Order: sequence, then structure tokens, then C-alpha cells
Amino acid sequence: MSRKGKRGIAGILESREVERIRGPLLFVKIASGVAFDELVEIELSSGEKRRGRVLDISSGVAVVQVFEGTTGISTTGTTVRFLGKTLEIGVSEDMLGRIFNGLGDPIDGGPSVIAEEKRDVNGEPLNPASRAYPKDFIQTGVSAIDGMNTLVRGQKLPIFSGGGLPHNVLAAQIARQSVVRGENEQFAVVFAAIGIKYDDFLFFRKFFEETGARSKVAMFVNLANEPAMIRLMTPRVALTLAEYLAYERDMHVLAIITDMTNYAEALREVSSAREEIPGRQGYPGYMYSDLASIYERAGRVIGKKGSITQMPILSMPNDDITHPIPDLTGYITEGQIVLDRGLYNRGIYPPVNVLMSLSRLMKEGIGPGKTREDHNDVYNQLYAAYSRAQELRSLATIIGEESLSPTDKKYLRFSEAFERTFINQLPTENRSIEETLDIAWNVLSILPENELTNIRPEHLQKYYKKS
Repeated sequence: MSRKGKRGIAGILESREVERIRGPLLFVKIASGVAFDELVEIELSSGEKRRGRVLDISSGVAVVQVFEGTTGISTTGTTVRFLGKTLEIGVSEDMLGRIFNGLGDPIDGGPSVIAEEKRDVNGEPLNPASRAYPKDFIQTGVSAIDGMNTLVRGQKLPIFSGGGLPHNVLAAQIARQSVVRGENEQFAVVFAAIGIKYDDFLFFRKFFEETGARSKVAMFVNLANEPAMIRLMTPRVALTLAEYLAYERDMHVLAIITDMTNYAEALREVSSAREEIPGRQGYPGYMYSDLASIYERAGRVIGKKGSITQMPILSMPNDDITHPIPDLTGYITEGQIVLDRGLYNRGIYPPVNVLMSLSRLMKEGIGPGKTREDHNDVYNQLYAAYSRAQELRSLATIIGEESLSPTDKKYLRFSEAFERTFINQLPTENRSIEETLDIAWNVLSILPENELTNIRPEHLQKYYKKS
């Protein structure tokens, strides 16, 4: 039975002509009137109902992505209803402290959320001219970030990790400790977990509960054994709540999304099912714009007190930073924090490779009135000294440490102290920016004063600790 392309009651179009099923996609014959990204209800012959959305319309056929997967769906006896609207979720400030699945349904055993309003999960277009420039320091309590790769309110700063590295622990620590200093506005965390294992989910839930951070965190969880299609919706659903809290409730929102690699893999799966021409390593050619549609939902808006700061986390396949996922992410975001396997193997936590990491907006968020007047000089000197120490380490493996000059040996001592006392800290250790900078001065004081050429004399006189 075919429909004639006219909307029925409540604007619903109905079709019973499923042409074929391929992977997670249904190909449904239509007449007209179906829109891209439209929400779809699929009713099986058994009465079971599933949800989906329209990915493409061409030649009288709508391609429908089924969120719960197509297992058990037949080309006969299946009714497809096009609902005339996009996927929306109800949002409320009461969602903080709760746990939801990737489509925004509660999974913590609590009551349904009474929505204050409903919002399209794709977000609303934001005029670039209405964006405010990010400039306010966010203290994460992690020295390698606060001191060397400062996070600024409204910034997009991803974490590049590798398999087996403690990015989940670092993400949870940042979510618990982050705060905008010197302001009374509320701070909230929206945490989206994409394609994670169940034991990782238990880790996050237990961590937030035991540290008392759960009340300010809204968790959206998509597990690895759930249909891959929900992975494409999870970050969008989470960011919809983040936008509501930021722009309607004047909150500073930190959105942590892990793991964007799982998201990109789901994107590739859908692209393959649609038989699209693949791009680099099989990923679709539009992956750049798709990732940008997520990352660009961060920022500050002129006239609004709230803000959204994003820290997406992605695990680099084979630790390859040139892989398409980190490569494209680096073009869209304002820097990156890179975790290093060598530091991790030596017991350093968090194993942040400060020489490969970068926060492009750092200088906007540091200095007098924001962190401390010596911050920029200390950062420049730490970077220069650690870079030289790494070169000397390589040289010492060739000619032997005993062949180095006394000053060169001090650089090696500095390097070890920098890694062991400045970068290294406990997952539960929350350092203020003053503590971070004081530790930096302790480390820098290993070097002769005349080697600290990136620091102004007045700061040397005030902070340098002479032996």
C-alpha cells in the first residue's frame, strides 16, 4: 500500500514500501514532502516501534538511519512514518546530576525529567558576528594544562590520546575540578561518552559520586554494545543541553566528549552503508564539516553571561597524530593536548607531552588579574628549557652524560624534576594556578639564573629561588 505524499493527521506521512535494508539503513519509497533530517518512526509487524531520521532523499527513495539498528526489521509488514519534525529533546536545569542514554532518556532509575522547553538536537544557527572572543581563564587543577596549555572559557581544546592511556581518568579529573575563578556564576559539566565499555561507564559514575561532583554533571552515555547509529546523536543531544544551560540559564558549561574516534567510526559505517565514495582511510569526504558541526557549538555569545567550553577526547589509532580524525580535529579546534606513551610508561600522570601540545588562546586567558603576572614568562621559559633538555637527553645517549658540561647536566636535572614534580600529580590532586606557578619556579631554580633569558628581571628578583 503506497501513500500519495500528503501529510495526514499531525503532519505525519506514512509508507509501507520498504525497498531494501542495508546495514543500519532503510530505503523507503516515498512520493514527496519528506525533508532531510526529519524524524521517523518505524513500526514492525510485531508492534515494536523504533526511531530514526532521514539521511537522504533522491529518486523517490528516502534513506532512513535507524537509531536502534535494523535487526528484526523486514521489508514486508513494516510501517514507516515521517513525523514532520527533527529530533528534539526536552531540556531542563534538573538534568544536572542525572544519567541519560545517547538519545536523552534517563537510565539512572530516576523519574523522567520535566522539560522546561524542547530543542532541536542539531542546535540553532549562530551568527558568527554575535560570537564573543574567548578570554577568561578556566582552572582545571592540572598543572600541565593550567601552566602550559591554559584552557580559556569558550575554547575548543581537544585531548589527543592513544589506546590504553589514561584519558578517561584525566577527563573525569577535569570534569570534577574545573572552575572559572573570580566569578559567582554557576559552573556545570555536560559529559558525553560515545561507544565506551561498560566498565568505563561504571568508572565515571563511581568517580563522580565519590568525589561529590555528580550534582554539577549531566552524563550522556552510549555503550559499545549499543547500535552505532546512536553514537552520531549522543554529542548532539549533550550539546543541546549545554546550549540551554549556557544561553538560557547563564551557566559556564564545560562539555567533555569522549571518544570522538568512536563517533568517526560510526560516521564511516553509515557512509559505507550508503555506498558513498570514501575519502582518506575510508572515512567520508564530509567528515571535516560533520566534525565542525559539533566542535563549533562551543563559544561565547555577545550579551549572554554563559558560555560553552569543549574538551573533546579522541584516541589516535596506532598513536598516529596524522590520522584523519586528529588531523581534521586540529584544523577546527584551537590547539590540542597530546598524551605521550613514553611518559606513561615511566609512571608520569597525566602523561602530557607539553612540546607537542598547544593552546592557541592561552595568552588571552593568562596574566595579571587572570592568573599571575609572571605566568607568560614562566611558560615561555619552561618550554624553552624543556626543549633544550630533550635535545641534551638525546645527545647524552650518544656521547655519555659525563661528557656534558656542568650547565648541561643541570638541564637534565631540570628535565627530570619538571616531569616528576610539575607534570606529575595525583588524579585526585587539585592544584591552584598559584601552586602550579610556584612548582614551576622551584623547577626553574635548578638552572643558573643567567640561563633564564625568557623571564623579565623583576619576576626573577621576586620568584627565583637562589641556592
